Amino acid sequence: MAETFPATIEGVKEYWNARPCNIRHSQAPFGSRQYFDEVENRKYFVEYHIPGFAEFEKWKGKNVLEIGCGIGTDSINFARAGAKLTATELSEESIGVCEKRFDVYGLSAKFLTGDAEKLSSFVPVKRYDLVYSFGVIHHSPNPELIVKEIKKYMGSESELRIMLYSKYSTKNFLIRLGLMQPEAQTGCPVAYTYSVKDIKKLLDGFDIISIRKEHIFPYRIEPYKRYEYQKSFPWNILPRPVFRWLEHRLGWHTLVRAKLKLA
Repeated sequence: MAETFPATIEGVKEYWNARPCNIRHSQAPFGSRQYFDEVENRKYFVEYHIPGFAEFEKWKGKNVLEIGCGIGTDSINFARAGAKLTATELSEESIGVCEKRFDVYGLSAKFLTGDAEKLSSFVPVKRYDLVYSFGVIHHSPNPELIVKEIKKYMGSESELRIMLYSKYSTKNFLIRLGLMQPEAQTGCPVAYTYSVKDIKKLLDGFDIISIRKEHIFPYRIEPYKRYEYQKSFPWNILPRPVFRWLEHRLGWHTLVRAKLKLA
C-alpha cells in the first residue's frame, strides 16, 4: 500500500524529503559530476522548455530569488550564467543535494531552508531582479500566502516567473480518470491545478506579461525508467509540429511571467 502524507506543510516536507524531485535521473555514482550532468541532461531533454523560459543568461550580475530549488538543476544554471542567487527550499534533503551540486562545480549561492508561505521569516527582505519558482507553489497548502510573500521581494523593475500545473491539460484529464498521478512517485499530498482565470486570481496585484502552456510527457513509463525513450500512442504517430501545437494548448506546465502593478 502506498504511503500517504497529510496535506500540510509538514506532510509536504516529509514527502519531498523522502523523494527529492529527479533524484533518480541518473545511474552514475550519486553526487558525482557525472551524476549531476546526467540529471541535468535528462531534465532538459524531457522538459526542453525550461531554459527558454528561465533565460539564465539574462540574469548575469542580477539578484535572483529561487523559491523551491529542489536538487538544483535550474539553480546551477542561474549560477553558471553569473546570477547572484538566493535559493530556498522546504525539503532539507533536497537542498542538501543542491548544495553538494554547487560544491562539485565550484559555484556559490546563498541557501536557505524554510516554508515559503512564511518566506520573510527566513529570507531577509530586499528587492530582487527575478523571483523564480518552477513547479513549486502549487505543492504548498496555501499558494496565495506564497504570492503575498513574494510581493515583498519585488520592485517596479522586478519580474516574477513561475510554472503552475494546468487544469485544462491532457495529464490532468488522465489524473481525474485515475490513470495518472501528479508526480512520478505516489502519495503527493498537494498538487493544485490552475486555469488562466485561476492564475489571474492568484496573481492579484500583478500585471501578467505572458502565459503559455508547455509539456506533454510522451514516453512509455517502464522503458523511461530504464532510460529508454519510447513514445506511447498517440504521441508516437504525431508529426512534431502537431505535437507542439497540442503542447501549447493542453500542456501540463503553465508558464507565467508577471510584474507588480504600479500604484
